[in-house]
Amino acid sequence: MEKLTYEKAAAELDQILTALKNDEVTVDELAEKVERASQLIVFCKKKLTSTEEKIEKIINKLDQ
Repeated sequence: MEKLTYEKAAAELDQILTALKNDEVTVDELAEKVERASQLIVFCKKKLTSTEEKIEKIINKLDQ
């Protein structure tokens, strides 16, 4: 993936969802859009998990 932030990925996912809801995606584009959305979802999940782990480590250090 290119240099992507969580916010940019979420915004792109929102754009894809809006296009799908508004029937702006042709049948020829559908598989491509779904593939991109799946990549963005995986990226966002990893980012959230990583951030959660970092925060837990910080909190654990404070508790010691």
